[in-house]
Amino acid sequence: MNALPLNPTLASLPVYQPGRPIDEVARELGLEPSSIIKLASNENPLGPSPRALAAMQRILPQLHLYPDGSAFHLKQRLATGLGLRPENLILGNGSNEIIEFVGHALMRPGAEIVVSQYCFAIYPIIAKMMGASVITVPARDYGHDLAAMRRAITPATTVVFIANPNNPTGTLVPAAEVLEFVDHFPPHVLLVMDEAYVEFLDEPADLVARIRAGTHPNLLLMRTFSKIHGLAGLRLGYGIGVPDLVASLERVRQPFNINSLAQAAAMAALEDAEHVNQTRANNRAGLAWWDAELKKSGLASVPSAANFLLVRVGDGQRVFAEMQKHGVITRPMGGYQLPEFIRITVGTPAENARCLSALLAVLGLA
Repeated sequence: MNALPLNPTLASLPVYQPGRPIDEVARELGLEPSSIIKLASNENPLGPSPRALAAMQRILPQLHLYPDGSAFHLKQRLATGLGLRPENLILGNGSNEIIEFVGHALMRPGAEIVVSQYCFAIYPIIAKMMGASVITVPARDYGHDLAAMRRAITPATTVVFIANPNNPTGTLVPAAEVLEFVDHFPPHVLLVMDEAYVEFLDEPADLVARIRAGTHPNLLLMRTFSKIHGLAGLRLGYGIGVPDLVASLERVRQPFNINSLAQAAAMAALEDAEHVNQTRANNRAGLAWWDAELKKSGLASVPSAANFLLVRVGDGQRVFAEMQKHGVITRPMGGYQLPEFIRITVGTPAENARCLSALLAVLGLA
């Protein structure tokens, strides 16, 4: 039988490795799923917004109908909250799909994208899928070196990706530096600012104002309902840009990409300020607790502005594997060229304490 004429780029295309699900670990290790905690994927430890759960229940009898392909009401609600127009917004099946829209629109053989070392893995994966080259700029203190990234731009560069706070390191570029970078960015290159964790910041750079003013046609912001709103399982992200840019990205969006449950849950979650505030408070307290406890134990970590932190443990893969036997799932960072680290999501106080106990036991520090 002749081999299928597969796209040759598939042979060298990296495969994204997500955090391991609870059920998979339970099956492998013979544990009860209820005995396992997962602090691997930066999920909201408080769960979904209760209002979102109620809204989804109301939608269930209508699941035989296709969703609103334009997500009219959700776009209206988002636009009102941001002081924008619906034409400034594009919705994706998670922020990953927004990245893919950018790939279809601006990446091709001969084109280049610029990313930072330790960037979110999906940026280079999409670029390579589209045949574009990836220029990786060395990190500065595990975060973005904006000046070096600007210098890395060439006539072939079509997109620059910056996540702030950054995943997987949690590092933050100060707001003043971000605004200076954005305001002096080359107009012929698309700047994608990934703001998946922006709601955890007390004083984020206000880039929406630049979109509102219409002065930055080459700026795209990305946000998500997966983190602060606790809706990762529904896969819903959105992009914010000027109408012309959004209209171009809409041309590559599949119809009905946002399902009815996701639209209903997102609408309700946007009204649940109490859930958002509780999530922020839990995360703020959790980061402070982890910082203090790790210092007491003599363990180093990367200062984080997100809802997770990197902890230096020596052999990250071994520690990750051994912690699973204690019923605690974290994330090894070897795939991000950080083999000495694991990434730990900030959980509830009880989850944090259990995770630390398992970590210290595995490291022989208990």
